[in-house]
Amino acid sequence: MAPTAPTQRPTMRHSSAFLLPSTAPSSPAPGPDDAAVALVVLNQPLPRFAPLLWSRAAVRVCADGGANRVFDGMPALLPGQDPDEVRASYKPDVIKGDMDSVRPEVKEHYSNLGTRIVDESHDQDTTDLHKCIAFIAENYSATNKSNLSILVLGALGGRFDHEMGNINVLHLFPSINIVLLSDDCLIFLLSKMHTHEIHVEKSIEGPHCGLIPIGMPSTSTTTTGLRWNLDNTSMSFGGLISTSNIVEEDKVTVTSDSDLIWTTSLRK
Repeated sequence: MAPTAPTQRPTMRHSSAFLLPSTAPSSPAPGPDDAAVALVVLNQPLPRFAPLLWSRAAVRVCADGGANRVFDGMPALLPGQDPDEVRASYKPDVIKGDMDSVRPEVKEHYSNLGTRIVDESHDQDTTDLHKCIAFIAENYSATNKSNLSILVLGALGGRFDHEMGNINVLHLFPSINIVLLSDDCLIFLLSKMHTHEIHVEKSIEGPHCGLIPIGMPSTSTTTTGLRWNLDNTSMSFGGLISTSNIVEEDKVTVTSDSDLIWTTSLRK
């Protein structure tokens, strides 16, 4: 009997072109033309590029105290504009979560502007980010979930248990492209079900990067486009993990037998 040919994994393409300034020359981001972008704001300080991502999102959801961050932080990021006008312009579509962090006057302000308030204080088994991702996937997703990108501000930094909870959400929704962002870096999940092409925007990201086997060890990971490529390499906590690697090429490819977290630094 002839040996069975290995199954060809579909390719998933990733790009950080959403962080490019509107005036920056760039080739179109790889991916479908009908890609939908959603923005989630958590209860951490807003990164410097928050207004840019807000303008590119089709829907904006604040997770509980994330509404405070938008109310306070957007005027601070746009000091040349009238604060009241900024708050009127940067109005979330939805505030969702336990409602134990959003200030009453902030909730009332946005409610008066037409923001939908979704109180899920009865659900103490999932995080606010989990609630927001599930809500977006159910109510706002593109026809094909692979065409939906959810950008999350405030997921990194602050309490470590919150960070790990946010990273766990990536594993709970592996079919959705979720990107966690801070001022310093971004991370997203590389599902073992795909071969991944990461199109690197060198003007805004890198050179430092990492591949982290959170969840379970990888017995075989192979990459191209890095200074120190992996070649059928095993990775695990307590053993080797790929940190402080360097992006060398405009395209990085990753294939693994385990889900991995990709992270890259963001340029100031």
